[in-house]
Amino acid sequence: MAEIPQLYTCAGGGQRLMVDGRPYTLFAGECHNSASGGRRAFADALDRARALGMNTVLAPVTWELLEPAEGEFDFGQVDMMLELARERGLHLGVLWFGAYKNAQCYYAPAWVKRDIERFRRAQMVPGQNKVRYAEFHNFEITALSLYCEEARAADAGAYAALMAHLREVDAQDHTVILVQVENECGQMVAAREHSPWADAAFAESVPTELIEALAADPTSLASELAEALEAGAGSGSWEQVFGEHAEEMFTTYHMARYVETVAAAGRAEHPLPTACNCWLDKGHKPGRFPTGGPNLRVMGVWKHAAPSIDILGPDIYIPAFCKVCDGYACEDNPLFIPETATHAYAAARQVWAVAHHHALCFAPFGYEEMGEPFGDSAGILFGMDTSDPALLTPQDREEYAEVTRGLAQLFELAEDDAAYATLDAVTSEVAAEGLLDMGSIAIKVSFDEGALPGACAALRAADGAVYLLALRCGLALESHAAGEPHVDVASLETGTVENGAWVRDCRLNGDEVAIMRYSSPVLLRLEAITYA
Repeated sequence: MAEIPQLYTCAGGGQRLMVDGRPYTLFAGECHNSASGGRRAFADALDRARALGMNTVLAPVTWELLEPAEGEFDFGQVDMMLELARERGLHLGVLWFGAYKNAQCYYAPAWVKRDIERFRRAQMVPGQNKVRYAEFHNFEITALSLYCEEARAADAGAYAALMAHLREVDAQDHTVILVQVENECGQMVAAREHSPWADAAFAESVPTELIEALAADPTSLASELAEALEAGAGSGSWEQVFGEHAEEMFTTYHMARYVETVAAAGRAEHPLPTACNCWLDKGHKPGRFPTGGPNLRVMGVWKHAAPSIDILGPDIYIPAFCKVCDGYACEDNPLFIPETATHAYAAARQVWAVAHHHALCFAPFGYEEMGEPFGDSAGILFGMDTSDPALLTPQDREEYAEVTRGLAQLFELAEDDAAYATLDAVTSEVAAEGLLDMGSIAIKVSFDEGALPGACAALRAADGAVYLLALRCGLALESHAAGEPHVDVASLETGTVENGAWVRDCRLNGDEVAIMRYSSPVLLRLEAITYA
């Protein structure tokens, strides 16, 4: 049997995804929530992904369709998704829409929703199973209780059945290469539930193992949370240990433990890599965002309480894209972006995320509508900053496709860890100028002010040449060779990478070397000479 997709640690540090024995980056898109609910809609979504150069689609498998009656499983949706993806040569990242989708129980089956005695609801206001939340656009909020063992067991059982089925039907093809467990989990309205059963849990002592893990790595928490832990009693109730932040920490721990139960049940059946995504807090108070999800504020809690989750990833719909990436990308947590906006910054952001931070996944949400004007009515449902001026300009579809295909070709040259270690990128969202160190030479990258964001990725391949993907930027060379301050272009070519080999389109020289400026995506191969 072929080895299933897995994460591995590179020789120089960091993690990569291995699929069928080769490193794999998800140049992906996440389809609309309902696109995988029917054959015609999903076929259309997959065709649109291929047109954009994507190799993977992130798509929901929903609890309500998988288990329409308790204990009776219908794998029709899953099998349809596998069939259509295989026909198109695409991989899938399955999104398990179980008990939690955007902090609500939208996708729980009707038999779960009807039985509120057995499958208790989260009472974010005492005695209320559903709340109209004035601070969040007056939306009605309802979710299953974190502290309902029946709900947890049912969710975990359904997810385990899904993973067992994937083991049976996908063990050879590896169409599904990872799974996201739940979607933007957390609790809204208040920082914690206020039901009698939640109150009883809140009165219990904080697990000693959690306190010790967080004390050993206080940098895994937001500074105010780490300070509260240091100032607290060191043991005892949540309020004694975490003070005014007790409710947020309590909810986070129990949310992570809930997801761990589900993830572990699936891993026992089929141990594909797992991820959990989050709706960013955006500086809001707990309860105003899905509190308990894997935000940067509480990463340490998740790392301790949910060991069956391999990757914690942000859904980024705010202007501070690069800052969020910087926070999530770390040695034990490769950057994974399962959702981001489809506005005109998307192409440059993909270049920077996968080449600078070596992101395992970059996936614009609702990519099917890329290029169309954006309306903010849906964006508020998943934490989008609808005041972001970038939303005024849609991403050009052809440009995005060229960038995605160019990155895929660039990454063919970065399969070995040595070349991958040289891979880097700069973007105008970080600075007006950037420097890409390629050993004996460096690439100085400049961007025009006021233009749409530009980016440039580069790597030094095994043949000694530097390969670049440039978008809306200018390039110049700088020598880093000891005693050889001068540098000339020995050769500069445009082209493509086919089956790991460079195929030249055009040899550039003269004016095209004197001024290396590129307004559209272009893949380049550069050799340089340094001398005294």
